[in-house]
Amino acid sequence: MFIEPDFGSKRHDRMGWIEVICGCMFSGKTEELIRRLNRALIARQKVEIFKPAIDKRYDAKDIVSHNYNKIRSTPVNFANDILLLSGESEVVGIDEAQFFDDAIVEVCNTLANSGKRVIVAGLDMDFEGKPFGSMPNLLAVAEFVTKVHAICAQTGELASFSYRLSDHDRQVMLGESGQYEARSRKAFVEGMKRRKKA
Repeated sequence: MFIEPDFGSKRHDRMGWIEVICGCMFSGKTEELIRRLNRALIARQKVEIFKPAIDKRYDAKDIVSHNYNKIRSTPVNFANDILLLSGESEVVGIDEAQFFDDAIVEVCNTLANSGKRVIVAGLDMDFEGKPFGSMPNLLAVAEFVTKVHAICAQTGELASFSYRLSDHDRQVMLGESGQYEARSRKAFVEGMKRRKKA
């Protein structure tokens, strides 16, 4: 379990930092993001939360986990919108970071350099098992990285891969449990081999 670091009470005397929560689909990334943001709200910190406007799976505005836990957020089209809207916040939450443009890395660095705690959640790999969007670069600049795992729908083992059940080959295809399942490396590789043969 992630415990927030204590860098002292004099906020204006220190830099912020970046936390990245990554993993495959159904691994609890958004659940963990919501948990950390709720703790910041309980601590009466000023919190702003953002998500990509294209993600309307459960709600057009709120961030909603697959378990239907939710927290208010502001949908934005571009990463730089986050800089404009974060205002006097002390904590900035960002969900589904892999869907943002490449500027998301510089945005997170700028926020952290201005003294904010930045908590980012996103898929580290796409449906082909390849690094997704700017997530590798976010992982590189983050002070704290938490990789969460799901349970493989095929074997019951730990899962790190998001397996797409349809034949669509677009990298970005928003989906839920009917379109994707979490898989272990073995089940993922076997599934991809079968798909290529078909």
